[in-house]
Amino acid sequence: MAVARPGRSSGDAAIHQGAELSDQPGERADLSHVDPELRAAALQVLSEPSKPITRANLAEIRALWVPPPPLPSPEIRLLKVPGRRGDPEVPVELIGAAATGRPRPAILHIHGGGFISGKARNLTAFCQHLASEFDCVVVNVDYRLAPETPYPGPVEDNYEALAWLHREAPRLGVDPDRIVVMGESAGGGHAAILTLLARDRAEVPLRAQILLYPMLDDRTGATRMPPPHVGTIGWNAAANRFGWESFLGGPAGGARAPAGASPARVADLSRLPPTFIGVGDIDLFVEENFDFARRLVLAGVPTELVVVPGAFHAFDFVAPEARVSRDFTRAWKAALKTAFTA
Repeated sequence: MAVARPGRSSGDAAIHQGAELSDQPGERADLSHVDPELRAAALQVLSEPSKPITRANLAEIRALWVPPPPLPSPEIRLLKVPGRRGDPEVPVELIGAAATGRPRPAILHIHGGGFISGKARNLTAFCQHLASEFDCVVVNVDYRLAPETPYPGPVEDNYEALAWLHREAPRLGVDPDRIVVMGESAGGGHAAILTLLARDRAEVPLRAQILLYPMLDDRTGATRMPPPHVGTIGWNAAANRFGWESFLGGPAGGARAPAGASPARVADLSRLPPTFIGVGDIDLFVEENFDFARRLVLAGVPTELVVVPGAFHAFDFVAPEARVSRDFTRAWKAALKTAFTA
């Protein structure tokens, strides 16, 4: 396992500000653990009044997602691929596909949102950047959300999108042996679940999985609590419990979880493709990400783990110009390039 910890710059004295997902910001979070270049972004996150996520206010939470406009190019095609065994069709964004020329690699991208929110279109521009920078095809999946559709419905949506990409590879100008699965946060959790499912069904070979601060363990925040300085900015334990309970259709952190639903509980991690995991050291998911990487290594899976000092959940999206964000982005892009060219 290659473990990288991008350097942390020196900065100002500690700043105290409130905990997220609270209706009383300004009380508990200690920003002395936050990288100095990320503190302004952390304050911005913490200064926005918010309340614990519930089913009653979930529609309101979802409405807060305002997608950036798509780029002029590459082309985006909105498609629906067949669902699994009578399930609804799965909407996808097909980005950068071309049937002519040499076959190109592809990314199956899965958006985040705690299993309960988010849409593919929130990451359209991001996926367009990927398609252009790596000269690849991107399939951006609009899977069904919990709690309306609990496990395994969203997972089957992602799998059918992956199977379609592999099946239609010649028509899309894709090399079927160079498909990478990628996701952020809950999308990273979905990517890990999908990679395990692809291994077990043995229908679609994967070149790699790129997991950015993935949501992997339903016990985090339920039966396993983080240290006080971890998980206080962006996504906290209460939100995590709600997300997992919505996804599982039952309590999080119980004695058992549905087979394959929580990647951290899967006993056999062997025969998985090379894996990149990146996470901040004050992200709620840091411990489960570190443990998952350790278990991958022990299972013989080529694994790179990048732990970013002073970085909170989704820091790179909130503060993309910070040095730690740029370093982090370079790291996972290097892993993606290696996967495509190896």
